[in-house]
Amino acid sequence: MTGHEQKSGIVRTLIDNSFLLIAGAIAALIWANMASPLPTESSDPSAPPETSYTRFVDFDLTSLWSAHEDDHSGEDTQPATSPNATEAPNATEAPNATEAPNATEAPNATEETDATEEAEEEEHGGHHGLTIHFVINDILMALFFAIAAKEVWESLLPGGALSNPRKAATPLLATVGGIAGPALVYIIGCYFTGTQDVFGKGWAVPCATDIAFSYLIARMIFGVGHPAIAFLLLLAIADDAAGLMILAVFYPQAPLQYYWFLLTAGAMALAFFLRTAKVHSHWVYLLGPGILCWYSFYQANIHAALGLVPIIPFLPHAHTDLGMFAKAEKNREDTLNEFEHFWKTPVEFFLGLFGLANAGVVMSSLGTGTWLVLGGLLIGKPLGITAMTLFAEKGLKLQKPAGMDYRHVVTLGMVAGIGFTVALFVSVAAFTQAGAVQDSVKMGALLSFAAAPLAILIAKMLGVRPEPRVNVNAAADTEAS
Repeated sequence: MTGHEQKSGIVRTLIDNSFLLIAGAIAALIWANMASPLPTESSDPSAPPETSYTRFVDFDLTSLWSAHEDDHSGEDTQPATSPNATEAPNATEAPNATEAPNATEAPNATEETDATEEAEEEEHGGHHGLTIHFVINDILMALFFAIAAKEVWESLLPGGALSNPRKAATPLLATVGGIAGPALVYIIGCYFTGTQDVFGKGWAVPCATDIAFSYLIARMIFGVGHPAIAFLLLLAIADDAAGLMILAVFYPQAPLQYYWFLLTAGAMALAFFLRTAKVHSHWVYLLGPGILCWYSFYQANIHAALGLVPIIPFLPHAHTDLGMFAKAEKNREDTLNEFEHFWKTPVEFFLGLFGLANAGVVMSSLGTGTWLVLGGLLIGKPLGITAMTLFAEKGLKLQKPAGMDYRHVVTLGMVAGIGFTVALFVSVAAFTQAGAVQDSVKMGALLSFAAAPLAILIAKMLGVRPEPRVNVNAAADTEAS
């Protein structure tokens, strides 16, 4: 192998294992903690101080071309007004004389305008223009969730992890525990700290499992061919599916506008028609029904990042699933795989931008929200997964995959506590206003990486070692799931 090939191989490995996301998050943390407060005209004392980082995140891209238009407008009008510049004092005296009695009406008019603008913003999900944050979280992340939906959809196909209910039953019940356990620990924590009103709506933040990072740590702990890997992947896929539904149902951006779902249905019907017409290119589905569906979600006040999910099942696809990380998947050329192959690398860069735009919290943000999220992920996850696996086996007489015992279940339960990407996303969806509360919860999502060293420590304490070889039963379980 040449030096160039080795270097490119390392870069590819870093990209595929979401190190761009980590880099973006680290850059955001450094930037946010080094940035000094900027002068601001805000009269709200409770508003968080504006820094170069927050100004970057909230920068309205429409100002780039609106400012350009204003410049041209100013150039056109300047020659016409300059000859009359000397008449300005006289021109202002007459209006002052006649309008003085109504001077008090101006502030009221301004207040009414502001109230109208706030109402419109609330109706449309509180988006303040085409900001960098909106472009990344609502537009670019739609492609991330589309790829996640692709993995969930394929797992339901023959050969997929969720295709055999009998084999999938135990991991699916473990997934229920991996969602209920963290939510319960979080809610109990809110009760005992008396912070239900402040943090209560963030119960779903610790329910997430980051597939990429948990898979990476699981391979280090169990070895490539251990059945615990397949168990964890199935659990993470089901967790993703549940996470998509939780985001859509429990975290609308404003009161739902149900009539926009007619456009969603129309977009799905158009995608079905395109598949019936044997249209292959994923671009047609993305730029046609994809954009329509995204727009319908945005207008309906469902989080727009989920806007491409409904059309994913309608893209032409293979009739079987080879597995999420199967190398043979790269050789498939159906439309659904063509979509993933094209967008997989760009999405990794989008995740880097996501980390940059969302992980910028100051270290002083450590607080109640941080401990609630960490408690859910580091205590609720392993307890919930272990308890529901035990219930499935002892109560419902279901079976764990061959080669797994409860040492592996407890360990992978802690591995599943790495919430990072989706937990960070849900924290922004749950707490839409930037400030101490949102930052406190975000910090919990970021610190969920603590699950990795804890899982490695638990594995060593329980005598779990990576298996260099794949035994027959484990391989069978992996292929079946």
